[in-house]
Amino acid sequence: MSAEPQLVVYSREDCGLCDEFVAELATGLQAIGLAFDLRDVDADPLTLRRYGLKVPVLTLDGEIVCHGRLDLPELLRMLRLPPSMDS
Repeated sequence: MSAEPQLVVYSREDCGLCDEFVAELATGLQAIGLAFDLRDVDADPLTLRRYGLKVPVLTLDGEIVCHGRLDLPELLRMLRLPPSMDS
């Protein structure tokens, strides 16, 4: 039994790019049945220092997948999902 991957998006309020990123990610993940946590980068000094200039940032189990623009092919590669997800 494998653990569910932990996907986290770091964003901030009033960030149009962040809103687009989250909407696109939600659509992409819905197709494969995964969810993500949304965190405010400004709420924690460590994450602000780490990701503050890069938001939005998507991490998978603590490793950066992409930032700025969603790279869904890279996410799927990192998730090691099969090329065809037909049931």
